[in-house]
Amino acid sequence: MSLGLLLSLAGLALVDSTSIGTLFIPIWLLLAPGRVSVRRILVYLGTIAAFYFAVGLVLVWGGTRLAEALGGALDHRPVLWAQLVLGVGLFLLSFRYDGKRRPRTGGVLRWRDRATAGDSSARWLVGLALLAALAEVATMLPYLAAVGLLATADVNGPTVVALLGGYCLVMVVPALLLLTARVAFPTRIAPVLAWLNRWITAKAGSALGWILGIAGFLLARDAALRLGLLDRFTG
Repeated sequence: MSLGLLLSLAGLALVDSTSIGTLFIPIWLLLAPGRVSVRRILVYLGTIAAFYFAVGLVLVWGGTRLAEALGGALDHRPVLWAQLVLGVGLFLLSFRYDGKRRPRTGGVLRWRDRATAGDSSARWLVGLALLAALAEVATMLPYLAAVGLLATADVNGPTVVALLGGYCLVMVVPALLLLTARVAFPTRIAPVLAWLNRWITAKAGSALGWILGIAGFLLARDAALRLGLLDRFTG
């Protein structure tokens, strides 16, 4: 297990920590009037982290079996060059979402309404977490990139489980920090949460650009390292 793999996974996890399910909805839950129920928000975050963890195990196991079936073909230079091209392509595509175009905030506003309205029971929050996670499955590019790195990395089963668990923990750390601040310093953190809410709504149109750009960079970097293209810089 290399330091490059750990840094790539950490970077992707931090990107994943800014998604609708892992950050936007928790912020809106924290903005709800009245006393914050720590247990209920922990139930929400635990549900979404557990969902990602379970999906990751299934995908890594499937990817590992596929890699074994292909006889190590995923480590061949043509495949690594294809990964490099894909990463560069995603990075370049991200510049189309530079935030200068008028953002489409309708979907984000609907998520905000779901987070701040209706029953706030633990069962409802579990359902909201699963709904958010399922809605993001098709666009969880950072997580899919992380799963791809783990599936092709030379690490054993227990290490994969530990790395996936660590990934999912890092993914909810920003929301946990905001929850801690909301409980410890409710008056001081309220303006920060309000600003984040306005920023989320205003910058919703460029969020995909950030995800594409960072995921593309990390994919390209991993391929470049494995191809030896960065040896002169890391040597």
